[in-house]
Amino acid sequence: MIKIYVTSVPVDDQDKALAFYTEVLGFIKKKEVPLGEHKWLTLVSPEEQSGVELLLEPMAFEPAKVYQASLKEAGIPCTSFAVDDIDKECERLSNLGVKFSMPPTEAGTVKIAVLDDTCGNFIQLMQEL
Repeated sequence: MIKIYVTSVPVDDQDKALAFYTEVLGFIKKKEVPLGEHKWLTLVSPEEQSGVELLLEPMAFEPAKVYQASLKEAGIPCTSFAVDDIDKECERLSNLGVKFSMPPTEAGTVKIAVLDDTCGNFIQLMQEL
């Protein structure tokens, strides 16, 4: 059986991303291993601390920067996170100053919203209906 162990989000500043993803989105830091200029920095959901880890991937080479910028320019989220109540979560995040490129919107069997993570990415929030 294969399962997802870690997934990544490219970030332009790991320390800034750590602050946003923990203090604003509510993730918990799981691992921080210094690797010279950058670090192996992973987060987990407080509800699934043994679950999939989110790697805050440093933008260490030019193709990654082009990829990240191209996704954002096209308005495409680089990843998606599930929430139980998207309206409540978006209100909480808006009150913390988070900017949304798409407010909560029904799309078939889900409701989605897209936020700017301040680290170069759009992130989709999704609630199953």
